[in-house]
Amino acid sequence: MTASGRGGKNGPGMLALQNPTPEEWTRVVLADFDSFLIDHAACERKASATGLSLVVKYPDRAEMLEPLIEFAREELEHFHIVYRLCRDRGLVMADDYRDPYVRGLRELIRTASDKTLLDRLLVASVVEARGCERLGLVAERVSEPELAATYRELTRAESRHRGLFVRLAKLYYPEPEVLERAGELYAAEGALIQSLPLRAAVH
Repeated sequence: MTASGRGGKNGPGMLALQNPTPEEWTRVVLADFDSFLIDHAACERKASATGLSLVVKYPDRAEMLEPLIEFAREELEHFHIVYRLCRDRGLVMADDYRDPYVRGLRELIRTASDKTLLDRLLVASVVEARGCERLGLVAERVSEPELAATYRELTRAESRHRGLFVRLAKLYYPEPEVLERAGELYAAEGALIQSLPLRAAVH
């Protein structure tokens, strides 16, 4: 699978980003890389919190608890990596804020429904897929070799995480339903990402 997650054995477009990130996004990021790093650190911290929130919300879903705890631990390690990059540049973490991208996706989650868990897992997959694509773009374009190596490793992790959430969804829902809903959410994400302004941030 490519960093952007296009194609794959699940069928054309089923688990694929519908709108690739434009080259202009990479130029915006590289022009203000300090701001990007601060935002990236926040994204990794929030991803770890997402994993733990699912553990707390669904303690009876034993099959997914260990993978989610491992996910949360790995994302916390990623936060530590990016925090150190910020620290070494003399940057200070920003106050928390509501990411319009993540907020837009979460509005698609069906609440008061037995489908809530499905949607939460698949939204997490979509977020990881876009992160995989965009961190891969940074890895390709950043000029510092050590920084590029760090972002290549982070990209590989995002790719694993994207698949993790789909596999977890299949533990509790029929595969055709998972893939159909995933296709709907990936399509919605494509429209959402196009509606947002380009900025020096992961989303």
